[in-house]
Amino acid sequence: MGQLDNCKSCGKLFVRTTANEVCPECRKEEEKKFQIVYEFMRKRVNREATIPEITEATGVEEDLIIKFVREKRLRASQFPNLSYPCEKCGKDIQEGKLCEECSKELSDALAYQDQIDQVEERNKQMERDRTQTYYSVKGQNKKN
Repeated sequence: MGQLDNCKSCGKLFVRTTANEVCPECRKEEEKKFQIVYEFMRKRVNREATIPEITEATGVEEDLIIKFVREKRLRASQFPNLSYPCEKCGKDIQEGKLCEECSKELSDALAYQDQIDQVEERNKQMERDRTQTYYSVKGQNKKN
């Protein structure tokens, strides 16, 4: 079932039925621009072009070319100089959202946080165990 959404490109309201964030009209426009970029890249002399060079030669926006690369419509294996910035540090990458260093840093931080969570849970359990002390008063057991 579709969902109402605003087009990320033109702002027009449309029924979103797929993962596309743009309305059908803007999608058609994107397809035309993709064909322009793809035809440019198919020429042997242009296969090693960078994204800024493609933008300059075709007039297609850099953000849209990056979107094509992220969607794997333009593959770095076929066009080796297609790279875009890491979302954290800005280093050029050819796949994903983060470079290897930022990905490792995030993974290490998550592992560290997991260790902290485990220690905190162990401390809470020890505190709960300590509060259940039994006292004997005149031969009767009472729980505090």
